Amino acid sequence: MTITPNQIPPQSQERKPALESEMTPKPQYDDPNYKGSDKLLDKVALITGGDSGIGRSVAVLYAKEGADVAIVYLDEQGDAEETKKVVESYGRRCLLIPGDIRNENFCHEAVQKTIDEFGQLDILVNNAAEQYMEPSIDEIDSARLGSIFATNIFSMFYFAKAALPHLKPGSTMINTTSINAYKGNASLLSYSTTKGAILAFTRSISQSWLEKGIRVNAVAPGPIWTPFIPDAFEGEDVSNFGKQVPMKRPGQPKEVATCFVFLASEDSSYMAGQVLHPNGGVVVGA
Repeated sequence: MTITPNQIPPQSQERKPALESEMTPKPQYDDPNYKGSDKLLDKVALITGGDSGIGRSVAVLYAKEGADVAIVYLDEQGDAEETKKVVESYGRRCLLIPGDIRNENFCHEAVQKTIDEFGQLDILVNNAAEQYMEPSIDEIDSARLGSIFATNIFSMFYFAKAALPHLKPGSTMINTTSINAYKGNASLLSYSTTKGAILAFTRSISQSWLEKGIRVNAVAPGPIWTPFIPDAFEGEDVSNFGKQVPMKRPGQPKEVATCFVFLASEDSSYMAGQVLHPNGGVVVGA
């Protein structure tokens, strides 16, 4: 089932990051019609922001495809426990790793905990992010810039550095960028800027990692119904979410997670440095 903007009631949450468990309606992260075919059998994936939203859906679909997963999140314990429950219901293991990815030492510790638990690492998904509505550049101070860049792009450097010694030929790294890296967004200036940096990071590191047999690609979602939305939108504004794309509705996490399955599997064996665009029909430049 899809949702239209008219079906989204006004909502906001006091806490940040917002919780998926408190959203109305709940994001759709699992598709009962999706049947796994062992595309990731016995692989191990580390997913940042895996407690909710797109990250949760990726974790669930990876489990359906036969992978064990470690998910990194800040402090959304209830959401993380729900993700773990669903992953384990498909017969795979799920390791929960709470912590702040702005801290390089924590990122290295998270990778090591994954290795200690599973003995390997095959797929790194850099998905966690933060965003803010910013009507004017005057609202963006140095503290906000430092935080959003540390979360959205510095952490990708940290995790890539920590993971590389454990990745083998055939491994993959997948980064979550955004439609805003291509189109820009006046109200999400700092967020859009970091997403542009992720695009350049993906294209650049993919070239050197190919020499090691490791493929790096990215996904650039459009408006997706995740806890990002009550984080960034307030009250009535959320009722218009998704109307701006040709499909006239927000996408669901499950409509994005299949891109991550494709890029992690051998189905995409001839792709590196590329970006997939689940964005509701918006045509963007390469």
